[in-house]
Amino acid sequence: MQIHLLSENNSVLNHFLAQIRDVKIHNDSLRFRRNIERIGEIMSYELSKELQYENIKIQTPLSIKKTTQVKDSLVLCSILRAGLALHQGFLNYFDAAENGFISAYRHHPNNDDYFEIKVEYQAVADINGKNVILIDPMLATGQSIVAVYHKLMERGTPKDIHIAVVIAAPEGIAYLEKYLPENCHLWIAALDEKLNEHAYIVPGLGDAGDLAYGNKL
Repeated sequence: MQIHLLSENNSVLNHFLAQIRDVKIHNDSLRFRRNIERIGEIMSYELSKELQYENIKIQTPLSIKKTTQVKDSLVLCSILRAGLALHQGFLNYFDAAENGFISAYRHHPNNDDYFEIKVEYQAVADINGKNVILIDPMLATGQSIVAVYHKLMERGTPKDIHIAVVIAAPEGIAYLEKYLPENCHLWIAALDEKLNEHAYIVPGLGDAGDLAYGNKL
């Protein structure tokens, strides 16, 4: 797996990452969503460097200009519900992309720390021969992303798979490396220390879905 860690160098990305972690501003859900969206825009720019381009000519008011445009067909696929704000950031830059949405969540059958991943609702564009960008803010255990990946592969064979996450734990990265193909790209805004005993990322930021859209039942 090809891993791209974006926060290694100082940039405005780290400014937005600091704000989404800060408990003093966690009660501002609008600000949280907007910062996640901004992070998605930055990640889109970095990811765009790995895409294929084609030469084109455009007519300006004065002359002809030779330039390039993205050649690859893209499908943005988000894991509901936490992925929606990050998805919007990618869509702001890849505005011609097709879209997909899949629900995946932790199901605790025994009301303890043990959980299973449930993948249910899905509405996904045709992925055959296209670059799929799988979007989920948090990479904790990695089980949700792997489960969604296998569900997507039932629908066709993409050209390339890019996985975009805001915050990742080392355990989740190791799980993806074990269960996903080597030619996948993993894009990470920030790499954190570890998972705690409840499989939550430390230091992390809390529940991204709740912070963006309110507490769930």
